[in-house]
Amino acid sequence: MPIFIGVLVFLFIFSNQRNTQKIIKKIDIQFESEEPYFLTHEIVNKLLIQNNDRVQKQAKSVIDLYKLEELVLENPYVEKASLFFTIDGTLGSFIKQRQPIARILTSNLSYYIDSEGVKVPISENYSARVPLVSGLNDDSSLLELLVLLNKIDEDNFLNKEVTSIHRKDNKEYLMTVRSGDYRIDFGNLTEIDEKIKKLKAFYGKAFLDSTIQKYKTINIKYHNQVVGVK
Repeated sequence: MPIFIGVLVFLFIFSNQRNTQKIIKKIDIQFESEEPYFLTHEIVNKLLIQNNDRVQKQAKSVIDLYKLEELVLENPYVEKASLFFTIDGTLGSFIKQRQPIARILTSNLSYYIDSEGVKVPISENYSARVPLVSGLNDDSSLLELLVLLNKIDEDNFLNKEVTSIHRKDNKEYLMTVRSGDYRIDFGNLTEIDEKIKKLKAFYGKAFLDSTIQKYKTINIKYHNQVVGVK
């Protein structure tokens, strides 16, 4: 029995050594989303560089997977990254990109934010179809608005309908929409769920009787009522 165990240990060490000396033959990059969005396979390939050398044609033993993951995660478009080796000498990578829910416009900056409020740079590769937000003075007002932005992003109808949101000096919000040349006076950021329900109920009636285009403003900031201004 001790001899048998010794043989197993020897075979394990021998096999492990041979595996670590295997050369990386190819890189397999997979994105969580079907569309690459901000990143392309070519961009991720360029991120997979260790000590100024591409990992392809290097031995597994000299590649620091943890360090490579950290390098990939430094890219502002990457939310999560997982790197791994396969037996056949492939370096696999699974990439989850940040999904923008709004584009923020300030006096001198323009950037996206994701559902957690993380700022994402504008990209030359991809332009996200998300609401344009203006009038924010600081990061605290952005965090306050994040609740509403996530509600809009998660709603199939509002996600397509709302095109822009503007914060007024009195801290109330105006929205423009895709379905017509009118604005929605949302008011402040209280009773968000109730206001969304009122808006969708009003839409249901106004679209049904084709009166929606007669309005200039739809005011939903008052409790238990919707005021349409023609």
